[in-house]
Amino acid sequence: MKTIYNIKHFIGAASITLLLGTSCSDILNEQPRSIYEPDFFKTERGVEGGITALYAHLRDLYGQAYYYNSCQTGTDEATYGSDADSNFKDNDYSGVGNLTASSSRSDVLWNSVFTYINTANGIIENGSEVGVDEALIAEAHFFRGFDYFLLVQTFGGVPLDLGAGELKFNITPSRVSVRNTVTDVYTKAVFPDLVNAVTYLPENPRVTGGLTKNVARLYLSKAYLTYAWWLENPNDIPTYPECQRVDPDGHDAAWYYQQAYDLAVTAIDNPGPYALLDYFYDVNLGSNDRNKEIMLYADHTEEDEYYNGGSLSYGSGSAPDNFSGWMMTWNYTVLQCKDSNGDNINPLRRVAEQSYGRPWTRMCPTYEVITNTFADKTHDSRYDGTFVTVYRANWSKEVSGVSYVIGADGSQVKEGEAILSFLPNDEDASNIQYPEGAGDNAIGAGVLAGRSDFVISPEGISRRTYPGLWKLGPYRTDNGNGPGQPNAGSTRPYNIAKFSELYLLAAEAAVKGATTQSGKSARELINVLRARAGKWRWSNADNVEKIADYSAEMTNATPATIDIKYILEERSREFYGEGYRWYDLVRTQMWNEMAGSYSICGSAYGDHELVKYTRTINKEHYLRPIPQSQLDALTMTEAEKDAYQNPGYRD
Repeated sequence: MKTIYNIKHFIGAASITLLLGTSCSDILNEQPRSIYEPDFFKTERGVEGGITALYAHLRDLYGQAYYYNSCQTGTDEATYGSDADSNFKDNDYSGVGNLTASSSRSDVLWNSVFTYINTANGIIENGSEVGVDEALIAEAHFFRGFDYFLLVQTFGGVPLDLGAGELKFNITPSRVSVRNTVTDVYTKAVFPDLVNAVTYLPENPRVTGGLTKNVARLYLSKAYLTYAWWLENPNDIPTYPECQRVDPDGHDAAWYYQQAYDLAVTAIDNPGPYALLDYFYDVNLGSNDRNKEIMLYADHTEEDEYYNGGSLSYGSGSAPDNFSGWMMTWNYTVLQCKDSNGDNINPLRRVAEQSYGRPWTRMCPTYEVITNTFADKTHDSRYDGTFVTVYRANWSKEVSGVSYVIGADGSQVKEGEAILSFLPNDEDASNIQYPEGAGDNAIGAGVLAGRSDFVISPEGISRRTYPGLWKLGPYRTDNGNGPGQPNAGSTRPYNIAKFSELYLLAAEAAVKGATTQSGKSARELINVLRARAGKWRWSNADNVEKIADYSAEMTNATPATIDIKYILEERSREFYGEGYRWYDLVRTQMWNEMAGSYSICGSAYGDHELVKYTRTINKEHYLRPIPQSQLDALTMTEAEKDAYQNPGYRD
């Protein structure tokens, strides 16, 4: 059985909902508390409940679509979709909006994690006194370091003092705040907390999905790597609060790159319960969730609404629901055909299956994602294991008495057969006959001689119609013979950390000069993942078993010399659409170079005119604004608030 973590909401510094459980329980029992006193964490029960809440708080971020948008939209992986509002357009930097302290959805991060940081402070201060094992307290250290790492990457320096002193448990709401420097946050919080976690966490998790030494090693490696880039600052990106980029312990960027490499390699060589799966396809397959490659996830379940953290039948559009997968799901249900009775029918129905799910059309991939990032679709299985490119008729989920529909070429298309396909390349683009506007099929899809499915080539994808994001699609076992509950938030866990990332972290550190071990150069590390990507056991596009091994072709195609751009390209192929991208581009200071322009067709059905857009990404954009709600809550002068804000977003 799996352990389910759940929490409702923390509000302010003195309001908490705790889940209390024992080590022998598979399901942690939730007992809400509206107020906790200073002595609450001076009980073993309080410490254990607080630790459970720290796991549950992952749901406030991971699967929350607006935070997801802040990590993806405006990068080389995604732009805004046809139904996007300012939440998404402001993030695109292409002239359709303006990211401000009031509109930035990085506020989700700021507004959620400080309460949990304070919970961790209480656990760390009191845990030993009440006899809690160091390994359990190390979980609080991990989450505090984890949260501060997210904050410092996003906003620059942030406050370590929440009102009672730096890293002290605070029980009194404070309306003044001082931001520490980036150096302070890393060397006083992130590094010590994650080092503690590496030291005291167990090799194997105490509960399903629990923390281990290797989870801590992954994040400590990533933190060392990110800090090394910050110290080096190759593109002269400003930081705030202003400070010298000098490490207080006297180490330079090269030292931290080496530490990052050594930690990642140690984790690879001592995997514990983790391992790479044999096939990329299986990593994100819904029926294979919580597999051995996933090191950390925000959990959900279809078994019980209480432990799912949200309704099983409708989506709230807010945390703790997992609704990120809706954002890059376009409205495939609009497609229209004639049925066997001569009537118009929508042959694609909204269902709670991984290739379908709830459409929102708020975000979409760019043309360059399809043609450049995933250029090799023959050997590399990762495009097929990432996107929905073929939509199969499924009308019987809701409609009876229809035996077939009329396809693009006038032939009969049966239930389960392809009715719409996004072509893998533009080889046949000139031969596609697109209708005027939306056409009879209502989405402006084209006809290609000899094919019964309607088609759209890569150069014809638009903000309205594009390949869906398969890897985040819903998966449920309770659909029966109907559509299930496609309007609910996903009951799948949201994957946060994967064993595969250790190879790419070590490779990046190696490219930055770390001394490598035998057999673990940057190219050799990357080729482990590329060889895996060349192995197929199933084709999503063809919906059939596909036994093929192109690992030799994949590794032979790897450049002899690896650079940072290639590392980032491999990270995108491996982790596309999972919420990594903005942090990757900001860390490596490659955001403008990798994402400064993109191409896509327009927002109307039938718009197949490819347009190139230019983004204005300035150096000050490499930090997100402090949320306006935070500034409004401070009892400080306007001048002090202005100084508290990052320079690129001041009035």
